[in-house]
Amino acid sequence: MALREQVSALLREVAQAVVMPCFRALAPHDIEEKRPGEIVTRADREAELRLRDGLEALGLGARIVGEEAVEDAPELLDNIGTGLVWLIDPLDGTANFARGEAPFGLMIALVENGVPLAGWMLDPLRDRLCHAERGRGATCDGARVRTTPSGRARPIAALGTQFLAPVQRARVQANASRRFDLTPIPRCAAESYPRVAFGQNDITLFQRILPWDHAAGAVFLTEAGGEIRHWDHRPYRVGSNSAGVLAAATPALWDSASALLLGVGSALADAEGIAA
Repeated sequence: MALREQVSALLREVAQAVVMPCFRALAPHDIEEKRPGEIVTRADREAELRLRDGLEALGLGARIVGEEAVEDAPELLDNIGTGLVWLIDPLDGTANFARGEAPFGLMIALVENGVPLAGWMLDPLRDRLCHAERGRGATCDGARVRTTPSGRARPIAALGTQFLAPVQRARVQANASRRFDLTPIPRCAAESYPRVAFGQNDITLFQRILPWDHAAGAVFLTEAGGEIRHWDHRPYRVGSNSAGVLAAATPALWDSASALLLGVGSALADAEGIAA
């Protein structure tokens, strides 16, 4: 069985055995706050252990770095952009999941020297599996995917500005609203990237770029014909020192959004010291 099918089967197995039985069935003691505003559930922890064991059994010799393991051992992120690494997000959109709401998903990425080689994003509620391999295209449930912008005169933008300072956040939102129709982010990267690929959103932006949140979506979007770069216009890389990411359904949409949001004099450029 090819690696693509092996990892796909692993994700579905863990979703069915661990994640979905917990959905809308968590007891209060199954939910903890690991830091202010960040929660973890029993499903996160159990799913990560099962996914880690499954990836180890594949025998690639890659390091395995999961979100919950990093919480206990931050040194796992040292040199994350070097060598061959599996990245696991066992339950993306945990806050949604804990409230008994969609969307949420499971994500795995294989990365080499900071470059995503392959990514898997499973939505277990819809049994939708998005997958991509570098240089080999993107698929959803086995069908080829090419990005399809919304076609709106005012492109649809979902901006993850919740971690910005309030004044800066207000400036970014006001600036963006001049040319874009703004829509709330789904608070789940496993949903954000498919939305851009499938034309629900044209643009999405994130300040916080934890590697397990974006590697799978980055390779999926780029292989489908979209564009993702850091705020300083450098190519997306796991372990990069660059700030944030901006993703768009097409390179032309990326250029348009970048000029407005990241150009000289913009709120983000001023805050991050980004040069044109």
